[in-house]
Amino acid sequence: MASSNLEIVERGFEAFNDSGIEGILPFIHPDFEATTPPELASEPDTYRGHEGIRRWFSSFDEVMDGIRWDARGFREVGDRVVVEFTLRARGKTTGLDFGQDAVMVWELQDGQAIRLSLYPDARSGTLGARAGIVEHDGGRLPAAARTAARRATTPATPTPSPRPGTRTANGTRS
Repeated sequence: MASSNLEIVERGFEAFNDSGIEGILPFIHPDFEATTPPELASEPDTYRGHEGIRRWFSSFDEVMDGIRWDARGFREVGDRVVVEFTLRARGKTTGLDFGQDAVMVWELQDGQAIRLSLYPDARSGTLGARAGIVEHDGGRLPAAARTAARRATTPATPTPSPRPGTRTANGTRS
């Protein structure tokens, strides 16, 4: 029986947390691509294939120990899987625990992850998944989704009341 995309991503998270990067590689398609956006990475970059994902995590390994993904929820949005998570690690030199909240949107092909888009929050991640991003710019939303997100999160500007004794747009006095 074929597993759902959600089940595959859940198992990939478990494998990563149990065995690190080598644990997740069987879940990664050879043509995999992930782009880290500037909002979530000190050195934004695009990583391709198994070697790319190894390169991505080697930058973590230089400064952190105990790297894990703590998922707060997995949900399907169309054929994509949206995961709100916290990246957890411990600084190698300081010993301090570190956590960064983010959202992953996984796209799968033939039972393996073909693309990973990262977002700073659940709203932009869900909008990105719904927008059906195929080509993306560092995990950023396409223009239409950015506009929709801005409209949904920007409070309406109240219309100022006219000063007493002035004419309104319909010609009446206030």
